[in-house]
Amino acid sequence: MNSAARTLSSVVVVFAATLWCCPASAQRAEVIDGDTIRVAGVVVRMMGLDAPERRARCPAEARLAARATARLRQLVRPRVWLERRGRDRYRRTLAVVRDGAGRDLAQVMIREGLARPYNGQGQREGWC
Repeated sequence: MNSAARTLSSVVVVFAATLWCCPASAQRAEVIDGDTIRVAGVVVRMMGLDAPERRARCPAEARLAARATARLRQLVRPRVWLERRGRDRYRRTLAVVRDGAGRDLAQVMIREGLARPYNGQGQREGWC
């Protein structure tokens, strides 16, 4: 292989690695609940937060889950950027999800009282 072909080959490998690890472009998202979205058919669990569950254990959790889901629908419009960080035990993609202004949407949800900080470890606190 000549030096031009080697250089081109190296550029292709670096470009492919960049596309895999980094947010290359904004994408449309479908909201599943207050901490989970679907992007291009892939289920993505947002990192850094725990939102109330749709299958609530009490009326207060159900109300907060509905508010969190509705707010996340607003925040993901029109598109989001993903910083993929692996997979969780349910095989969902784990990612930091950002809006067009670069805000971490998990932090927005937490600040607005619609979710709690969660690092993916240990027991989660109940919502009831």
